[in-house]
Amino acid sequence: MDAKRAQEITSSPEMTNVTFNGSQVYIEHVDQSNGQATVHPLEDPEQKQSVSVEDLKEL
Repeated sequence: MDAKRAQEITSSPEMTNVTFNGSQVYIEHVDQSNGQATVHPLEDPEQKQSVSVEDLKEL
């Protein structure tokens, strides 16, 4: 995924299925300048991590 698409997903009112390393995640924030996104697993909102948007997959 690219940073622009990740930002579109973040801004959308609809839930989009996105995975990171095979697990479904919620994108909280996208930093387009460095291609990073803050995400957390759907089942664990407290487990936030910063990942490369290139590692995110849209289903």
